[in-house]
Amino acid sequence: MIVKTEADLEGLKKIGKIVANCLQYMARKMEPGMSTKELDQLGGTYLELHGAKSGPMATYNFPGYNCISLNHEVAHGVPSDKKIIKAGDLINIDVSAEFGGYFADNGGSFIVPPGKKSDEELLKVTRLALDTAIKAVKAGELINVIGYNIEKVAKSHGYTVIENLGSHGVGRGLHEEPKFIAGYYDKTDKRKLKDGHVITIEPFVSTGARFVDEEPDNWTLVAGKEHRTAQFEHTMVVLKDRALIVTIPDSV
Repeated sequence: MIVKTEADLEGLKKIGKIVANCLQYMARKMEPGMSTKELDQLGGTYLELHGAKSGPMATYNFPGYNCISLNHEVAHGVPSDKKIIKAGDLINIDVSAEFGGYFADNGGSFIVPPGKKSDEELLKVTRLALDTAIKAVKAGELINVIGYNIEKVAKSHGYTVIENLGSHGVGRGLHEEPKFIAGYYDKTDKRKLKDGHVITIEPFVSTGARFVDEEPDNWTLVAGKEHRTAQFEHTMVVLKDRALIVTIPDSV
């Protein structure tokens, strides 16, 4: 999507605020002994109370309101009564939704207390990768500057990047042009960011994995159980000199 009017921008800000607040709400509510299905229902109720529709459910008939991934599950985890959250788990929550014809997408990884210092460091570096990539965004810049900065931060701290997951365009649909934006430096990608482009940036930083595989449920993407992977994601509008993030919660 290309933002062309003030109404476009306001619509994106509204849904951006809803998904950002929903993500933080779910993070506060998660606790040991809760199933991922219970956590998902809390998020789904939050979206409905704010007039929003689940993005993956509406777009892909995903079997849940939100993607919730535990430990070696990296992305698109299907909420389940059988998946019980435990102390020390690394959990990723990805919330995307539609309101008023506009979509926004955000996600974050969290440690269920008490956590390991190694997991805390992984989350810290993944946030840094996201922030560094966002700072490089502006109209006219090559799209591959995003992956370049993500990979640079990850490598400098001894981590890898999941190469078959990436960022994407969003706005009037959940996934739009520009399609797959690599989380690593792809020197062959000559596409450029345009003024008004609506995109996500979502680094997947890992303790050693480079690729994910799909589980038999045809949704959940996993890395080896010996690895931990974190993800943080924002939706933003590309401006002439910077990125305008629309998925900022009221409070963190």
